Amino acid sequence: MNRFKYLAMLTALLLAGGCATTETQDADAEAEARRAAERARAEQGGVGTPERMEADPLDDPANALADRVVYFEFDRSDIPSQHLNTLDAHARYLVQNPNVKVRLEGHADERGSREYNIGLGDRRAQAVRRILLFQGVANDQVTTVSYGEERPAAEGHGDEAYAKNRRVEIVYLR
Repeated sequence: MNRFKYLAMLTALLLAGGCATTETQDADAEAEARRAAERARAEQGGVGTPERMEADPLDDPANALADRVVYFEFDRSDIPSQHLNTLDAHARYLVQNPNVKVRLEGHADERGSREYNIGLGDRRAQAVRRILLFQGVANDQVTTVSYGEERPAAEGHGDEAYAKNRRVEIVYLR
């Protein structure tokens, strides 16, 4: 009879030990799944890890929202494809935060007349605005202004300076 009790106790211990191991493995798998989901959100420009949830993603230099300038080719107002992911991140943020507003500031390099450059800066700002509105941003969240050539980002008369001045800046109004 002692053997029977011993065998029953051994079986009970093995079963209990197996359940504890399974619970631990399940908890580990669940924690890893949460971490993977947080990493995926951070890569998409959304809210990252729980530590970052309290901070505004606009203040995080590692966030996609830190890129707030769209550069253009000479005499063009169509959005270059390399900026579409950036605009997508800004659109998602604005849709998720309907009380946040932005001002799109259009700029041009110094070539062309003052009037022409004001119009070109406006066309660039309007192009960025259309992309944001198309992605669901509310009309009243977005304003535009054109400074033309009046507020250069880079001084100079060469291609490098010109390239930095052909831009739209996304300015968050807080």
